[in-house]
Amino acid sequence: MTLVLKTMVQQSSKWADRFIKAAIVQGALAAALTSYLLYEGLFGSPPASKIVAGGGAGTWLLVGYLVYLPLGPIAAAVTATFYQHLEAHMQRSYTGLTNLLAWTHIILMNVGVVGATWLMMNAGYRGGASTFPVSQGGLGYSGANAGLVHATIMVGYPPYIAAFIAIAIAGAIAGGLGYLLNWRRQISH
Repeated sequence: MTLVLKTMVQQSSKWADRFIKAAIVQGALAAALTSYLLYEGLFGSPPASKIVAGGGAGTWLLVGYLVYLPLGPIAAAVTATFYQHLEAHMQRSYTGLTNLLAWTHIILMNVGVVGATWLMMNAGYRGGASTFPVSQGGLGYSGANAGLVHATIMVGYPPYIAAFIAIAIAGAIAGGLGYLLNWRRQISH
């Protein structure tokens, strides 16, 4: 009887549920972003597809998008499995410091990833669009003036992107530390 009760004790994890909800929000953002980029790729002036195909600063649009997908919705969903393992399978609840570290993890990781990657995409779109002729919605910074893109548009983005990357890393470190503290506590008992 005791064995049956013990296996039925806890099958869910509050932190896994929170990270799954974060993954759903991130997935909705990814779907909206993808829809927007597809729309802009066809009807934008200049189209996002031509900005990416043009290379140069426009490459950051693609880089930001491709980095966002695995670090936004996919990472949040995968992270939920770590919390599920610790809370449901090892039966270790997050309390006190470890709970604070988990909150730090979910907030900073999500804010940092969205902030860094969406700024990359914005920089790529604005920088790439600026190389198109004025008649096509750009600023005419093409050819010999291509250096103006970096001097006037792209130069302001790296410090903010780096700050958001640092925020995401701090969140991941907090989550890892909380996980290790909780896991180590389980082993010592």
